[in-house]
Amino acid sequence: MTSSLTTTRVSAFARLGAVAAAATLALAGCASPAPAPATSSAPAGESVSISDAWVKSADSGMSAAFGTLHNDSTADITIVSAETPASSMIELHETVANDAGEMVMKQKDGGFVIPAGGEFPLEPGANHIMLMDLSAPLKAGEDTTFTLTFSDGSTYDFTAPVKDYSGANENYEGGDMDMDMSPTPTPSH
Repeated sequence: MTSSLTTTRVSAFARLGAVAAAATLALAGCASPAPAPATSSAPAGESVSISDAWVKSADSGMSAAFGTLHNDSTADITIVSAETPASSMIELHETVANDAGEMVMKQKDGGFVIPAGGEFPLEPGANHIMLMDLSAPLKAGEDTTFTLTFSDGSTYDFTAPVKDYSGANENYEGGDMDMDMSPTPTPSH
C-alpha cells in the first residue's frame, strides 16, 4: 500500500507542477514587454557645454573664438556652423600644413565632431571659430554671444569674454587675410 500511495502522491505532485507551469506561462504571455534600453534622443544642443571660452580682441578684420567644448551624451555630436552678432561671416577652422609646409587655417570640412563623453578643444594654432568681417571692434573686457548649430538642427548659445592676446594671427588659405596663430603667452583675463 505504501508503494501505491507514494505513486499517487508523486503523480499528484507532477500534475500540480504541470498546472503551475501552464499557469505561469499563461500569465507571462499577459505581462508587459521589458522596457527598451534608454537611448540618447535628446537634441545635441542639450548635451554640449563650453568651458574657458574667450575671443581675441580686434579693432577690425578678423578674430577667433576659443575654449573647450564638452559632450555629455553617449553619441558623437557634430557642430556644422556658428553665428555671432560680432561678425557677418563665421567659419569653423582647422590649422594644417599647406603644400609648401606652412601652417595655414582653412574651413573644416564636415564641421567639428565632439566625441561621445569627450571634449573638443578650440585653441590658437589649431581648431577655432573664425570671425571674419567684424561688425564692430571687439574690445577687451566686453562679451560677445555665439550660437552653435549641430547636425540635428539643434543649437547651443554661449557668451565669451573678449581678451587681449598677441597671438592668433595666422595665414588664411584662399585669401590674403593674415592671422598668426603661433603660441604666445596666455591671454589676459
